[in-house]
Order: sequence, then structure tokens, then C-alpha cells
Amino acid sequence: MVTGQVVKLQEQYRREIAPRLRERFGYRNVMEIPKLEKIVVNMRVGAAVQDPRQIDKAVEELSLITGQKPVVCKAKKSIAAFKLRAGMPIACKVTLRGARMYAFLEKLIKVALPRIKDFKGISSRSFDGRGNLNIGIREQLIFPEIDYDKVDRIRGMDITIVTTARTDEEAKELLALFGMPFREN
Repeated sequence: MVTGQVVKLQEQYRREIAPRLRERFGYRNVMEIPKLEKIVVNMRVGAAVQDPRQIDKAVEELSLITGQKPVVCKAKKSIAAFKLRAGMPIACKVTLRGARMYAFLEKLIKVALPRIKDFKGISSRSFDGRGNLNIGIREQLIFPEIDYDKVDRIRGMDITIVTTARTDEEAKELLALFGMPFREN
């Protein structure tokens, strides 16, 4: 189980971030203050149509990155142009909550994102209008758990950070206080 540093991030939210958000937006009730709800990490594996072993490697890598066993997602419809049949495994995903969520967020902000070549920050347009942030990552090699020599194929992933914020402005302020690097537009 993940502990130690994670407790510090949760403690930082409770001691520093929540009071600053309350002051900035003028919340009257503590329950109005935005917080992190969950983080969903999704890895699509299109190559699994030709080689079913690719999904196993993606599951293995995603479990190393997140510290939790992923769920394999199957195709809902058949698409002849892609040689895809309904029920074929094509992706894997993990939903992180609690301590693992904070551990992954810290690793993403402090280790993985700075390792991206020519990284200028996350765009404000990555928000969905309801206070959730969507980040697309092109390669899994930015995470320290992945051994470069054991990777057979570069796989990207989608990371969705779900917050209880009602607006993008509130969510951006929450994540900026956690240390998320945003680009100046």
C-alpha cells in the first residue's frame, strides 16, 4: 500500500489548499470546496486486434505505473474496416481513488510530466467545462517504473482527473495549488 508521501499531499490539501480555495472563491460551506474525486487512466491498444498478447503487455505496464490491476475493456461494436469484432479486448483502464490517487498525482506532477521532451505545460483547453482535466500522453516511458529495454511498443494513455469543482476556473486553481504545470495561453 502507498503511504508516507501520499499522506503529505492529502495533508497539504487539508491544511493549505482548501483554505486558500475557500478564501479565493468565497465558499461559505466546507463541502463547497472542490476536491479530487478520482483519476482514470486509460490505455488503448489498437494492435491487440492483430496480436492479442499486446493487451497483456499493456495491462502489465499500466499496473506498474498505477499500482493497481487494470480492467480490460472490450469492443462494443464490430467494425469491418478495422477488422474488429464485438467482444475483442482493445483497451485497459484503472480508476484510482484515495491514497493511490494522490500518489499517482504526485508522481505525474513531479516526475512524469517534467520528463516529457519540450514540455511547456498543460493547456487550459484540456478542461471539459465541468471541472475535469483530460491529459493525453504519447508514451508510457515518462514513468520511472517502465524499463526502456523491456518495452516492445510505445503506447499512449489518457489521464482524466475528476474533481468536484463546478467550473473550469475552480478546477484549474485546485490543480495549480497541487503543483500542476499549466501553460500560459
